[in-house]
Amino acid sequence: MRYAVLVTGPAGAGKSTFSGSFMTHLQNSKRTSHLVNLDPAAAPTSFEYEPVIDIKDLISLEDVMSELQYGPNGGLVYCFEYLLENMDWLEEELGSFDDDYLIIDCPGQIELYTHHPFLPTLVRNLQRLNIRTCAVYLIESQFMEDKYKFFSGVLSAMSAMVNLEIPWINIMSKMDLVTSNPDNESSGARIGVRNRKNIARFLDPDPLLLANEPGREGNVSNPKFHSLNRAIVQLIEDHPLVSFLPLDLTNPDSLETVISHIDYTMQYGEDEEPKEPHDLDEGDFQDLE
Repeated sequence: MRYAVLVTGPAGAGKSTFSGSFMTHLQNSKRTSHLVNLDPAAAPTSFEYEPVIDIKDLISLEDVMSELQYGPNGGLVYCFEYLLENMDWLEEELGSFDDDYLIIDCPGQIELYTHHPFLPTLVRNLQRLNIRTCAVYLIESQFMEDKYKFFSGVLSAMSAMVNLEIPWINIMSKMDLVTSNPDNESSGARIGVRNRKNIARFLDPDPLLLANEPGREGNVSNPKFHSLNRAIVQLIEDHPLVSFLPLDLTNPDSLETVISHIDYTMQYGEDEEPKEPHDLDEGDFQDLE
């Protein structure tokens, strides 16, 4: 059985850094893993590990922008539509990997996750090739600074989950920038002091963070804005699909917890045959002698 993890989320959320740390953890665990780059704009220096499959070998954003005079967003859409027309290239590249763990680093253009047909089509092709697939969606802890920005991230994650319809893990990255200890100035936190109860309201999004008195938003009367907030609160209460795992890459236990959730969500290893006695080392039975 082959496994694939789509690493998705907005630009700057730490997808490539997470992918590199993910690769390191799997290799230290003696698990065969490979990095796949699906970002046609990614610089080679942005990867800790060299991708075994790189969309830039098929098409790159730089070539599209220079030859077709497209802008960055239009160029990205063109690259993925070109890949959709040449899925046989990707299938051929994937054909050389058996019983492996593929980490697929995706671009940061939100439209690709929320309503563009590219990723749903990619997922269907992966499943047709008998590759068990799940996705992670990263947003960074900086979103906690602005509750409206945070809930826009929640809604985009919810939209992506509905669009792709595969096992899903949402991750709050860069948690090393958040501290609950006001006396610990060496922690490197930039977002400010937050206690555990406050952080928990973001990891398991509390819609009441958006609830305000009618007509009040920053001491400015704005009943229409309040009505919109109430509608979003109701939506999240009726469809509580999104919660976040905290990720602090400076803490190995944090990364291990996230990866164990990914493995569980994807049912990693459940198809493996149990070891027969002759498959075990002789040392496994020394205690019984």
